Formats: sequence, structure tokens, C-alpha cells
Amino acid sequence: MSAGDRDPAGLGTPRAIGLVAPALLLIGLFLAFPALWALYIGITDYQLTGPAAAEPRVVGLDNFATALDDALFANSLRLTALFVLGSAVVGQNALGFALAWLLRGVRPVLRRAVEGVVLLAWVLPGPVVAYLWFAVLSRDGGTLDLLLGRPGTAWLVEYPMASLVVFNTWRGTAFSMLLYTSALAAVPPSQLETARLAGAGGWRTVRDVVFPHIRGHVLTNTLLISLWTANDFTPFLLTAGGPNHESEVLPVLIYRQALDSGRLGYASAMSTLLLVGNLVVALVYLRLLRRRA
Repeated sequence: MSAGDRDPAGLGTPRAIGLVAPALLLIGLFLAFPALWALYIGITDYQLTGPAAAEPRVVGLDNFATALDDALFANSLRLTALFVLGSAVVGQNALGFALAWLLRGVRPVLRRAVEGVVLLAWVLPGPVVAYLWFAVLSRDGGTLDLLLGRPGTAWLVEYPMASLVVFNTWRGTAFSMLLYTSALAAVPPSQLETARLAGAGGWRTVRDVVFPHIRGHVLTNTLLISLWTANDFTPFLLTAGGPNHESEVLPVLIYRQALDSGRLGYASAMSTLLLVGNLVVALVYLRLLRRRA
């Protein structure tokens, strides 16, 4: 391979390095360094206050062993899996696709109005959305109680995880809707018309005609929303992990261990385990994408 093939822009190695250096510096400063620092803290007994805050001691893999044997960590892992499966893999995927599918044939004005409302839930800041859902789920004159005629029902206390699943589905559906709207535009209309003339119903059309064309989009969307949901801290704004750890997903548990208990080393070890879990999920999805290709 000639030098021209390796450097088609003719920049030369020093100029090329100079162009990408600012980006690499920012990535190293705000991504690589915090990640490496968290890994280091995870193998120490570093605490927020006390002697271990000034002179942390390296404890090796003790924090990881303690976390894997901790009933609270196991509980949070189970709740996080439930949260991801219910609100992302099923909830946002299904609702996002349903909206994209149903809005294909409606008038542009109505479609834009519905998309705007769905997008509003996505772009609003987390504290604002949490406040709105407090008003909906409150036991004291909450909107949901008034609609169902069940005054005094404390949804966030009696059904904390179900409330979080519905909340996150409502809040995060916009991304799935936009992605599937774009994906459905690539499905050949002739194939949809052929399925209609053959008497195929809506479900058979989606299964046999639409899904083979958008399978890659489904996997990509599921990967992204799964990772976002697994690392989402917004549940803390609604339930703070309660009652009695019944909605304490992993980000909330890590926060409590780090700031409430002051066990920064132990919390960093949990964060590393969460990162490993994210990597495993990502590798599974990427393997599925490669098999499809």
C-alpha cells in the first residue's frame, strides 16, 4: 500500500494527530480517567469520611466478593433486570413500535401532534417528570386515584416497581417511536400492499413482511434502551429505593452506598459489576446483529 493510499487527504501524520488530539484529550479526561479511577477505588476501602478517606487501603477483590454475597445487591440486580425487561425490552419497544405503526396512515397534522406530545415526555428534565408523576400517583387527590375512583391508594408505596415500569415506559417511548418510524419508511410499500391483497391481518403483516426488514433496528433499539434503563437514576426521584428496598435498582443502591453510607470503594465495586453486566448485554446484542448480517 502506498503512502497516498494510507493518507488520501494528504495531511501527514503530525497534522492528523493534531486534529484528533483535542477529541482524544476530552475522551481521556471525561471518560477514560473517571473509569480508571472508579476501578482503582473499587479495590480499596476508600470511604467518604474517617481515616480511610485520607489513607485508603488496597483490599483487592474483597469489595467485589462482598457485593456478590450481599442480599441487597442480589435484590437490586433482580429489580434492575425486572425494570429493564418491563419498561425497556417490552414496554418502550412495544409502545414505540405501536405508535409508529398506527401513525403511518393518519393525517400529518395529527401525526405531528402525537409525536410532539410523546417527545415532550422524553425531553422534559427528570425532576420535572418525577414531580408530574408524583401528582398522578399521589394518595392525596392524585390524578390516577380520581380516574379509577380509588381515593387514598398509595401507588408508589403499594406498587413501587409497577409504577416505575409504567413511568419509564411513558417517559422513554419517544426514542423507540422515532427509530421505528424511520425503519418503517424503508419497508417496500409493494410488499405491504401484496400482504393486504393476500388477506394478511395486521399481526401477520408485521411478522412476515415488516419484521424481517427492521430486525436490525429492533436489536439496535433494544440494546440502546436496555443500557440506558439499566443505568437510569430517575427511579430515585420517585421512590428513593423504597419502601424497604422494594424499588432499589442498582444505580440507586450504588448512590446509597456511596453517599448515605460513605462506602465509596464498595460502591465503586458495584459500579464496576454494573459496567461488566452492561458489556455482557452489549456483546450478546452485537453477536445477534452479526448473526443477522
